[in-house]
Amino acid sequence: MIEVEGLRKTYGDFAAVVDSDFSVEEGEVFGIVGPNGAGKTTTLKVLAGLVDPTDGEVEVAGFPSDDPEMRRRLGFLPEESPLYEEMTPLSYLRFFADLYDVPGDVADERIAAALDRLELDHRERRLGDMSKGMKRKVAIARSLVNDPDVLVYDEPASGLDPVTTNSVLEFTRELRAAGKTVVFSAHNLYHVESVCDRVVVMNEGRIVARGSVDGIRERHGETTYHVFTDVSPAVTERLTETLDDPGAATEEVGDRFRTVVPDMDAVEAVRAAAADAGGEVVDIRTREPSLEDVFLDIVGRPMPGRYAAGGESVDETDDDTGGDDEKRPAGPPEGAE
Repeated sequence: MIEVEGLRKTYGDFAAVVDSDFSVEEGEVFGIVGPNGAGKTTTLKVLAGLVDPTDGEVEVAGFPSDDPEMRRRLGFLPEESPLYEEMTPLSYLRFFADLYDVPGDVADERIAAALDRLELDHRERRLGDMSKGMKRKVAIARSLVNDPDVLVYDEPASGLDPVTTNSVLEFTRELRAAGKTVVFSAHNLYHVESVCDRVVVMNEGRIVARGSVDGIRERHGETTYHVFTDVSPAVTERLTETLDDPGAATEEVGDRFRTVVPDMDAVEAVRAAAADAGGEVVDIRTREPSLEDVFLDIVGRPMPGRYAAGGESVDETDDDTGGDDEKRPAGPPEGAE
């Protein structure tokens, strides 16, 4: 449904996106995450046909991203989405349906269905008098008036209260169930984990990790074991010597003692140390890394330099997860994320 090959977008000497490659399958929710300035919003704007790539090929729903016909197959929700505040939700959505040449009766049916599902009741209220959450629901409904095959959502739940956020996330899952393809960006990585089938992590304009959330955690994260004993192994020095792990110190937690270790052999070493001290293991808890844990580790690694405008790589490496310290201009132009 979406194919991106060799995408590069430069602004003068600054490269916002560097050699990006990914594909999105039909009926998939695909996440793009990264810190500010990573290139997420630029990538989404290229997919939506709002920004022309400097280099590379981008195809959406079978059309090049700059083909006007593609835009009829796509719904776009930017992070900041000002509405025409003198309009009501109904007049606003009918206006956009008319831009897409949607027949009036069909438009009314789609608008009602979307607003019903999004639980927006005040449909004749002036948009300027509505809350941010209500406005966001109207903007989401706007992205659906043309019944698109592909939806590009940039921070759809940004700034919303927990109830509205949960509603937006559940609605995204329903779009997938209806066969829609959704490209989804969010700073809240719990949101990404809860709705996305696959994810790419961007940093400094590059994709530095990709795959399912579980796959990324498995490749880039580290499972740890929290071993609780009823006496301190009291052998911090001996234990760390046995484990060859300076981070395996014991911490007192209430009336128990916790030692964090990386594998089951280390768990057994803690068990033996506790037995030597006259105690035993009373609990073992496995802690899987969250996407946020992995994300913070990945984006904290040094990156190769971004491309200059002429296309020459600076300190580029073949390792897509790190490299030499980058050398680049001070920063992107305003709005280039």
